[in-house]
Order: sequence, then structure tokens, then C-alpha cells
Amino acid sequence: MTDDMTGDPGDSGTPDDPGHTATDSAPAEKPVKEKKTTNRFWLVMSLVLVLISGMGASYIQTGGGSIEVTDMRWETATGLQMSALLFKPDSATAEEPAPAIVVSHGWYNNREMQDLNFIELSRRGYVVVSIDMYGHGNSDYLPQALIAAGGTGSGGIGMYDAVKLVADLPYVDASQIGVSGHSNGALAANLSIFEDSTAETPLIAAALLVSNDAVYRSPATGEYANIYGDRDIGILHTRYDEFFFKSRDAEGNVLTPPRDYIGTPNAQSFLHFGADPSTFDDLRDADTVYTQDVDGTEAFRIIYSLNRIHPWSHFSSLASADQVDFFEEAFGAPNPIDSSTQVWQIRNLFTILGLIGFAIFLVAFARALVGTRFFASLRGRPALGAAPSDGAGKAWFWGGLGLLAIVSGVTYIWLYDIANDTRPDWLPQSPPYYIGLWAAVNGIAALIVVALAYNLYGKKQGQDLRTNGVLPGWKSVGKSALLAGVVVVAAFGLVFFVDYVFKTDFRVWVVTIKAFTMDKIWLALKYLPLFLMYFVANSIALNSFNRFTIAGKEWVNTAILALANSLAPIVLVIAQYWHFFSTGYLIDWFPGITSIWLFPIIVYLAVAAVISRKIYNYTGNPYIAGFINAAVIAMISVSNTLTMS
Repeated sequence: MTDDMTGDPGDSGTPDDPGHTATDSAPAEKPVKEKKTTNRFWLVMSLVLVLISGMGASYIQTGGGSIEVTDMRWETATGLQMSALLFKPDSATAEEPAPAIVVSHGWYNNREMQDLNFIELSRRGYVVVSIDMYGHGNSDYLPQALIAAGGTGSGGIGMYDAVKLVADLPYVDASQIGVSGHSNGALAANLSIFEDSTAETPLIAAALLVSNDAVYRSPATGEYANIYGDRDIGILHTRYDEFFFKSRDAEGNVLTPPRDYIGTPNAQSFLHFGADPSTFDDLRDADTVYTQDVDGTEAFRIIYSLNRIHPWSHFSSLASADQVDFFEEAFGAPNPIDSSTQVWQIRNLFTILGLIGFAIFLVAFARALVGTRFFASLRGRPALGAAPSDGAGKAWFWGGLGLLAIVSGVTYIWLYDIANDTRPDWLPQSPPYYIGLWAAVNGIAALIVVALAYNLYGKKQGQDLRTNGVLPGWKSVGKSALLAGVVVVAAFGLVFFVDYVFKTDFRVWVVTIKAFTMDKIWLALKYLPLFLMYFVANSIALNSFNRFTIAGKEWVNTAILALANSLAPIVLVIAQYWHFFSTGYLIDWFPGITSIWLFPIIVYLAVAAVISRKIYNYTGNPYIAGFINAAVIAMISVSNTLTMS
């Protein structure tokens, strides 16, 4: 951390940083007018991107208008409200009913995460229902009692409740209903099959378990058994799965890594329809359909094997092709299309535009509000200066960034168990508490570093905490919070607009911004203080104590600070997966779920740094962006995870 500084003296100015110098004597009116015009362009552009995103994504998921999409909410026999998206092709009618498939996300996700499956299956003529499992998305919270009971009586955590609804639809062939789930969505499929097996009229004819194990042994006897009966069953095996597909001895010790799953007794028993491995000698292969007569019905088993990590199977063209091939093998396709011909990626391109538009809107709308009379007092002029040239200045800048990156990485690992042990009952979501606690600790660390930098170096260089926006006064801080609140409400208003009109959201893989039920606002407010401690401190550190340009370019400095923000997560991800791909095992002290959570964190931290920088360049106020980033991340966190009642 170094001098309180702004644009490089040699910078002629950009729409984001006018490049004022200490000798700047030009009238202020013209640059301000030009900047207002430029900001108006970006504000309009953000709205255009959001509109294009919704229209384009909707066009793809409706098959150009041939598939009707319905947002369903209903109370189930479990007594809970269920949320799902229903995709009905025009070809599915009461006269010609179609096969139906219920698909599910995994833990800490939501129904939109199945976009590759509901798009590719519905355009091939299947009726598809993509559910929010209980505790996720817009469905009711998941009662702790259901988890304690192992899911018994949970309606398959929602999946079997959806199956029963689907079976009553007049345009569905009730003899051809399939289920497919990723990760704990596959657990939901297994639980649904358990319930279905006790029903007077079983409904599930086929199931594909994605990135999760089958049930290989009888729960009653512990012996190898075909618990799936005459249903067609497939497994999508991810060779580098962080959780599943390991073989273990009687004491639970791991014998083989996930990549060696196909040769294990579990996999071979599954492909031999539950036979004990000691009773057969042939070794069956992956990606091959094996059939057998089961109680007079021909059924098949198959294991698809992909070089993917656990979360990548719901963002993979190969996984999507396997999904299509499986259900075509089980039911036939009402509208056959080669499995390699896919369009879900195009929907993702449109939803990425929505993400970009959302981020631009946060900056442009905040700037527009600062231009109004009520919020005009928040606009200052970032303090002037040049890049650090002496050794002490460079040491504080680069040393501060490096130290905070180290603290970030160490505390991310260290706080996981602490967060699990200390989460209070009134915070019903575990991941936001863990990530929020980590954020708060790193916010405190950032404040300590900048305080040391100021007292040991900056003050001697003439740094002024009022001039650089650190001490603007309580009235200004309060008004900054109000402005941030208006911006965040308006930004999520765009999310609700595309959800209501187009039934789409903004996403790419695990980076998601979606509409939510109103209870999530109260949840976000509970977690907000933790995120405020980080993002406000982060904005102060990135801006008030780093106002200069490197190599004469403001964008270079912004890029360096964005990289510094996400450096620790990047290093942790590289270390984890380098070790995993090399050895077949995760690092002992690094849980798989925490490495998966880092993927979106890398993006959010980098983008937050850019948003923070852009707003500060315009206002000289570090609090506006800090409040905005904290509120947005808190809202994203609580609307994309598991809530326990």
C-alpha cells in the first residue's frame, strides 16, 4: 500500500479516469459533460445487454417457440411447497403423450443449473421438469428432521413429489417416466426409487445418476443386490470426482481413487445387475450397454465415464450427450436429434451477456445517481499522485498485496472447521456463513495492513484520510449506503424482469445471479455484516491507498488489483487440482467442497475489484462500491445454496 494517488501525469484520460494531473488547469465543465454522456451510453448498453440476454436465452430454451416453459409452484403431499420449471414440447399432447424426465441439481444449487439437460431433452420431444430440491431455490426450506432420517418420507427431497405430479399430466406417457440428478440430485433419484418401489403402481422406469454412486448393496442385508429391479439405470462416472466413486475396505479406508472406479467390485456388480463380484469372471467396460431379463422385463445398465471433475458434469457437452443417449436408449426420442448436436451453449452465451450487463449496470447506475442533486455531495475528486518510485513505497504496495494474498489462502483453509463448529442456528445456511466469516477476517486483515501503511509510510508522504475518501463523515457514509441500496435494488429488478418475462437468469457454470423468494432478502441481511467487513475494507485498500497508474495505464493497475483480490483462490485451485490429477486424490487438508466453492469466488472477487475501481475513479468515494459489492455478493450467496429450517 502506498501514497494516496490518482491518474498518472502522462495519462490523457479515459471515460473511467480523466487522468487529471497536478498541473491540470482545464475547465471542469467539459470533462464532466463528456463523462456524463459516456456514462449514459454505458447505462443504456447495460440495459440492452440484459434485454438481449433474456430474449436470446428464452429463444433457445423454448426451441424458437415450440416448447412452452412454465414456472410451477405447488404444495406436495410432503406438506412443503415445491418449485420447478416445466418444459412442454408442442408435440406432447393428450393424443400423443410423450415420455417425461424429472431432472435435479445437486446440493447448494438450483433448478436453472440443469439448463443443458432441460434444453437438450425437451427439444428432442421429452416433457422435462427441472426441480428446486427442498431447501434450494424457490422451494420450501429443508427440515432438519428429513436429513436426520436419511431422507425417508421426504418425497425424494422433492424429486419423487415431482414424479407423482408429472404422472398425472395428460400429455405424459406415465409408463415412460425417468429421473436424473447431479450429485445429491442423484441421491434424490435413489431416494425416489426407494419410495417408488413401495408404491402400488411404480412410476419410475429409468434413472441416470450423474456424478454420484449407485446403491450397490441391499440396505437390509449389506450384500450385493439389484435394488433397481427392472428399471433401466445408468451412471455418469466423473473420473476426477471430489466426493464419490472411491472403493473402500471394511474399515472405510480408501482403496482406489475415483479414476479407477470401473474396475472396482461396486462398478462391476452394478454392470452385472447386482451380482456378487465373486460369482462372475468377466470384466465389463464403460460406455457399453448391458441388458438382462429381470422378472420378465429386459432392462439395461451402463456406466458412462468422463474425464471431468464433479461440478463440470453439469457444464459439459459430453455429459449432455450421454444424458441424451441414455434416455433415447430407455424410451426412444419423440424428436430424434444426434446427441452431439447441442444448443445449450448458445443459451449460456446469452446468459453471460446478462452477467456482463448486470455488472455494467452497477457501475453506470451508481455514477448516474451521483449526478443527481440529492447524491451530488458524494462526488469528490480522487486525490492526486504518481506511481510509487522509492523502495519503501514499492515495498508497501507489493508487500501489502502479497501479505494479504497469503492471509487469504491460509484463513480459507483454517476457517472451514471453525465455521462448521460456530455457525449459530439463526443462520440457516452453512456456505454463506463460512465464506462470510472468511471475508470478515480478511477485511480486518486489510484494515490492519492499510493502517500500518498509513502510519509508517503514507502520513510522512502527506497522505490525507479525508482527501482520499477514508474519512468522509458519517452523513456521507450513510448517504453512500442509501445510494448503494438503490443501485442493488434496481440491479436485481433487472434479474426479476428477465425471470418474469423470459423465465431465464444470468449465469455461466457456477457463477449465477437469479431471482429469489422474498425470504432470501431477510437471510441476506443476516449475513450482510460479514460481507460488509470485507468489501468496504477491500474498496478502501484498493482505492484510497492505491491511487496511481502502473506503466502509465490505469487499466494495468486495475488488472493487478483484480488479480491480487483473487490470487489466493487461484493458487489454491491450481494446487488442489494439480495434486488431484497427478495422484488421483485430493490434498488431505483441503476438502473437495471448499475447492469447488472457489470457482465462483475467483470471478466475484476479480469483478468486485473492477467495479470498486470504476466507481471510485468517478466519485473519490470508496464506500459506495464497498456497500454495493457486499450487498450483491450476500444476495447471490443466500439465493444459490441450501437452506435448512
